[in-house]
Amino acid sequence: MLQIDLSQRIAVVTGGSGELGRVIVRVLARCGADVAIHYFRQAERANALLEELQALGVRGMTVQADVTQPESVSVMHEAIVHTLGPPHILVTNAVIQYSPWTTVLEQPLADYESQLRSSVLQNVLMAKAFVPEMIHNRYGRFIAISTECVMQSLPGQSAYVAGKRGMDGVLRVLAKEIGPYQITVNQVAPGWTITERVRDEGTARQEAYESAVPLRRRGEDQEVAHVVAFLASDLASYITGAYIPVCGGHVMPTI
Repeated sequence: MLQIDLSQRIAVVTGGSGELGRVIVRVLARCGADVAIHYFRQAERANALLEELQALGVRGMTVQADVTQPESVSVMHEAIVHTLGPPHILVTNAVIQYSPWTTVLEQPLADYESQLRSSVLQNVLMAKAFVPEMIHNRYGRFIAISTECVMQSLPGQSAYVAGKRGMDGVLRVLAKEIGPYQITVNQVAPGWTITERVRDEGTARQEAYESAVPLRRRGEDQEVAHVVAFLASDLASYITGAYIPVCGGHVMPTI
């Protein structure tokens, strides 16, 4: 039976203590990967998640870092390599949340800067820190979490879309630059996803949104994580430079 097997692989998930990040960490671990759980402020959640990984019989660690700062990413890299070894899989999931989402004329400049840092600089810094070892080993999976918003470009989304579109440009170039070393670079783009917090709040049903989705429902965090696991595996060894929506067809890239 064909299965996603990530045993003997080491993964790093930024924002691993967050809503989607925790599910991605769990799925990668259930596929056999050892996982470094990055967090910024949520140490308690990260440590609880580490206990889950240990119960599964895989290796793990937690690591605190500001992924928008070169020195912090460098220290994180050293800690992960020392504890687990050079990672094979990078999942850049961390994002800086901001509010409110408003018009271009009213959105504070600081929000554009925060999105540049969390979307563009995070990926550049993670690449600079971790990709050289992938190049040496001629193997790697670089997976960034994007959003359906980059294709929607709806009113109020400008800062978020600007950051993610900048990330898209960097990653498409990176895919071409490191492809010769058998390193893939892809983006997973969730829609308005149901997470643990949404379930607890009882707000999963959003009829206005669901009515515009061809599958007539919101996606689950687990469904997003499954696509990440696929891209992290050897089953996706010939996919690179892709932007893959996981949104029930709400947005559809065209040719």
